[in-house]
Amino acid sequence: MSNQLPTEKQALQILKEAGCSPKVIVHCKAVSKLAVEIAQKCQKKGLKVDVDLVRAGGLLHDLGRAKTHTVNHVVAGVEIARVQGVPESVVACISRHLGGGLTLAEAKKLGWPDGVYAPHAVEEKIVCYADKLIGTSRRIPIEKTVNSLRREKLNDAADRVQQLHEEISKLVGDYP
Repeated sequence: MSNQLPTEKQALQILKEAGCSPKVIVHCKAVSKLAVEIAQKCQKKGLKVDVDLVRAGGLLHDLGRAKTHTVNHVVAGVEIARVQGVPESVVACISRHLGGGLTLAEAKKLGWPDGVYAPHAVEEKIVCYADKLIGTSRRIPIEKTVNSLRREKLNDAADRVQQLHEEISKLVGDYP
């Protein structure tokens, strides 16, 4: 695939060949659909957003769930994506979608390889945010995600998700 973004069909094939369950694939489709809606709304506001990257990133963000359903699905997804020749721009969406992103210290504590695990590009932020708004396959309020993180004593992650919500809301308006 090299630098060419996978089409929707190719991304779905990657998920299936990796061994993702139908439930994970349904979730990835829902995240991608919402992420594309947000990206298109950004474009209408005059922002430059690569909708095809958002689509591919949304579809492949949980690729690592083919191997594990722990937080380590991020690292597994990055490995699978690179073996498949997925462009680094999509790999970045995969590596930066957990919670509202992880700090270097948090990633190190998890034993993850050196890397950036917090979203920076607008496309990465949109994919990460859309993932926080989709339960299994349906839209949920951002407050549900934030409150869930707080109950798990993940206050820093909850704060980052809230900040991401505020940032995206400033770009496109409130996106419940």
